[in-house]
Amino acid sequence: MGWRGRSEPAIGRVELMLDSLDGLSVGDALGAQFFIMGRSLPNLRSGSPPPGPWDWTDDTEMACGLVAELRRHQRTDQDRLAAGFARRFSPERDYGHATVTTLRRIRNGTHWREAAAAAFEGQGSCGNGAAMRVAPLGAYYCDDPQRVVTEAVRSAQVTHMHPEGVIGAVAVAIAAGQAAHARRTQNVPTALEFLTAVLDRLEHGETTRGVRLARALLGATIAEAAYELGNGSRVTAQDTVPFGLWSAATNLNDYPAAITACIEADGDIDTTCAIVGGIVAAYTGAATGTGLPEAWLAAREPLPTWLTSISPSRRRLRGM
Repeated sequence: MGWRGRSEPAIGRVELMLDSLDGLSVGDALGAQFFIMGRSLPNLRSGSPPPGPWDWTDDTEMACGLVAELRRHQRTDQDRLAAGFARRFSPERDYGHATVTTLRRIRNGTHWREAAAAAFEGQGSCGNGAAMRVAPLGAYYCDDPQRVVTEAVRSAQVTHMHPEGVIGAVAVAIAAGQAAHARRTQNVPTALEFLTAVLDRLEHGETTRGVRLARALLGATIAEAAYELGNGSRVTAQDTVPFGLWSAATNLNDYPAAITACIEADGDIDTTCAIVGGIVAAYTGAATGTGLPEAWLAAREPLPTWLTSISPSRRRLRGM
């Protein structure tokens, strides 16, 4: 099933991808602030977020690596992507232990396919790491939903070979692609239509069952949705992606509300905020009121110079 409506190229796919990256990185950095004692959700809701700068985590570092690959080459080469991830990763960015092991093995010469397949005693990782970084890819390929699926699979496999880890990445990429397409066409799906379009392109699995339950829970409270779907506390795709898609579908036109919902749900806050932020910002951009707040963008730690040097003409990337 294709996206609804007919795409208009007024907003370029690079711009959509970079808006998604802004939304992902701000969500990641703000979400990570709420692991620090004294942060207040009521203050955030009333317009007083934590003081900056907000440091981002591995979610953003890996998303930047994926964006750099697409910006330079317009496609995902798995060997090149894996090498970039391994070359650039900084353990102090709060990478998971299994991912650190995999990336160190790749850095030391092990082929990515062998390193990724060896995780968790040969099962491969079903963690949420492939899902947390992929939204900008979905936005980039928003005019070609089958390409979204193909490239999301390729981007996931270099670190997450377990089928659930791959499905989680595909689900987030499809959602971001649909959000970006809705922005282009100004034909906004309902929350039900949004999740149905994601489900139509997913393989069967536990993560898919979770997204189906998320669709059934539309209209539930944040607490109810997090209880039934998970909030990322187990750091798996199955426990993270369904709630992320529920929050994005529920708040597609309101970036602050979508991020606040993830913070309220607790759990792996930086990751759920990254997933949801990347999807929703592909639709809202930095629109006044319900889009990505400029003050939040300014509070986020600058993106790495190895990425910003690729797009010197983009206003928000200059000087970061």
